[in-house]
Amino acid sequence: MTNHPPASRPPAPDEAAGVLRALAAAPAAELETTLLEICSSPRWAAAVASARPWSDRAALLAANATAMAALTAPDLADAMAGHARIGKPKAGDATSEREQAGIQGVDSTLLADLQEANDAYEAKFGHVFLICATGRTAATMLASLRERFPNDAATEAEIVRGELRKINDIRINRLLDESPV
Repeated sequence: MTNHPPASRPPAPDEAAGVLRALAAAPAAELETTLLEICSSPRWAAAVASARPWSDRAALLAANATAMAALTAPDLADAMAGHARIGKPKAGDATSEREQAGIQGVDSTLLADLQEANDAYEAKFGHVFLICATGRTAATMLASLRERFPNDAATEAEIVRGELRKINDIRINRLLDESPV
C-alpha cells in the first residue's frame, strides 16, 4: 500500500469529500491501483470500482462490505496474499508495520509462541492467520489465533472475510482522511 504521510490534523468533512470525489473521478487504471493497495483481490477492487460514484464515505464503506460478501474462496486467497504474517510485518511497509504495531518490543518468548501458533494454523488452513491487528497487542492476537484454531475451514473463511472487511474499512478511512485532494 502506498505510504501516506500521517495527517497532522483530522481532515475537514469537505476535504474527505474532495478525496472521495477525486477517487470517483479517477481513471479506471488509477482507481484500480489505489483499490488494490487497500485489498489485493482484483475481484474486490472491480466490485468497489463498479459502485462509483459513491455519494459519501458510508457509500464507499458499504461498497467494501458488499464486495467482501461476494468474494469466492479464490478471491479471499487473493485478498489474504496481500497481508503479512501476524508477528512479521513487511519490512519497510508502513501500512504493515502500523497495523501490527502491537508486536513491537514484545518479549521473544511471546513472538516464538506466535510463530508456533501461526505455523500450526497455516498447516491446518493453508493460509496465513488473518486478523484486524490494528489496536491489538501481540498477546491478544495470539489468544485470538488459539481461539480460532479449532474452527472448521468454512467457519474460519467467514471470520477471515469479516476481518478483511474491517481492515479494508480502516484503510479506506485512512485514505479518505489522509490523502491530498
